[in-house]
Amino acid sequence: MPEVPVMTETLSLSPLCISMDDRDNVAIVANDGGLSAGTVFPSGLTLVDKVPQAHKVALVDIPEGGEVRRYNVVIGYALKDIAAGSWVHERLLKMPAARELTGLPIATVKPEPQPPLEGYTFEGYRNPDGSVGSRNILAITQTVQCVAGVTEFAVQRIKSELLPKYPHVDDVVALEHGYGCGVAIDAPDAIIPIRTLRNISLNPNFGGEVMVVSLGCEKLQPERLMPPGTIPLIDERNVADVGDSAESQLDVVCLQDDAHVGFMSMVDSIMRQAEEHLERLNARRRETVPASELVVGVQCGGSDAFSGVTANPAVGFCTDLLVRAGATVMFSEVTEVRDGIDQLTSRATTPEVAEAMIREMAWYDAYLDKGRVDRSANTTPGNKKGGLSNIVEKAMGSIVKSGKSPISGVIAPGEKVRQKGLIYAATPASDFICGTLQLAAGINLHVFTTGRGTPYGLAEVPVIKVATRSDLARRWHDLMDVNAGTIATGEKTIADVGWEMFHLMLDVASGRKKTWAEHWKLHNALVLFNPAPVT
Repeated sequence: MPEVPVMTETLSLSPLCISMDDRDNVAIVANDGGLSAGTVFPSGLTLVDKVPQAHKVALVDIPEGGEVRRYNVVIGYALKDIAAGSWVHERLLKMPAARELTGLPIATVKPEPQPPLEGYTFEGYRNPDGSVGSRNILAITQTVQCVAGVTEFAVQRIKSELLPKYPHVDDVVALEHGYGCGVAIDAPDAIIPIRTLRNISLNPNFGGEVMVVSLGCEKLQPERLMPPGTIPLIDERNVADVGDSAESQLDVVCLQDDAHVGFMSMVDSIMRQAEEHLERLNARRRETVPASELVVGVQCGGSDAFSGVTANPAVGFCTDLLVRAGATVMFSEVTEVRDGIDQLTSRATTPEVAEAMIREMAWYDAYLDKGRVDRSANTTPGNKKGGLSNIVEKAMGSIVKSGKSPISGVIAPGEKVRQKGLIYAATPASDFICGTLQLAAGINLHVFTTGRGTPYGLAEVPVIKVATRSDLARRWHDLMDVNAGTIATGEKTIADVGWEMFHLMLDVASGRKKTWAEHWKLHNALVLFNPAPVT
């Protein structure tokens, strides 16, 4: 895959189309509003059809059954003869079969080591377990959806009555979810939502303060959610007179306790316990830490054909910068990388890492098969309207978020990352489930690219939004943090936008800047991935 898109024209009002590889036989129309039939490109190619922006045009005659190539990858086979200059859309293509998970290249790509990127820092909150937060937030964990209304009522009172007394605490959030009871709690896959919620509670942005609201009768009991030894020691009071065997005590407010008489008794109890945590969080201060303490999740949603041309390649460039700086970067979305599995296993640092990726792909194949669907169920009407014909094409544009660095680790859904470098975090591609699982993995910063546009955000971690097109960035000027559309028009290079993101990440992680999602308090719900049965 080339470093930058192959552009047929520099920035002008002329017809502009972009191909990703010299061997491609299709290119995407870059002009705002698309181009009309009869439009002539400088190459002499004449459009047979009107082609919308981001949609593909055939560069040569493609016979029935012939390969349609983008990124120098077969994204489909022509269902009929396609003349040069024609609009190539999903109704004209037969999607290739999924790549088998056997006979894959294993750790075959050995890139030249890149020089370390040294001297970059941010101002973060050092935690007892050694992790670093980009925000100082009190998170209130819930064991079951039943307590969500009471907890939210209490959180609103905490924000209005208590939080002003603790100016060094950024926010109070309730970790609401739809799990905890009415589920097969002992089913083999039930561990996924349980460890997800457990690890979210320990996210670096929460400072090691763990507070739980329980109903009392739920299947997910507090001790099962946070068993002994999972909570970090938060101050010396926990170790006084007991030595190395000390463990933090789980702070639980149980609504069914006999002590609670009436609704306000429950709320007062939550507020009373919250204030103890707020006092400790308020004593924390930012300190200068190396950029290697960043733990960044990268994700895309509302994707279009520009995603793999502008925003995702720029994120990939930034990913490589972060890895060189010693940071941790996670890319995810199983169905959006499944069709490029050979690209990923070849980049694994070891055969064990490659086998772990294959294992996660096979697990997900089986999961989809239970629902009698395959990876083609991923693409949305918006993806197709944005020029993506099928999941193969979408996958090629999604993978480039991972850059070119070797893949040094793999984690399963809900697991916590424990190493540096480029990590594959296996998650569904659903925006809010992927974001939830990356929170559990331990991100302190989130990067989200979009072409169609989405107001996605998280309360628990800053989300930097990257627009794939300048038109979207103009229209959603107070929702998008970075405009990668300038790459398509030639105003900036992939490297320019990649460095822009890198510096913005340091500023956001330091609290010097807020993202638009933070500014407007746009917060998507946490959605736990639960492949186990509901009873």
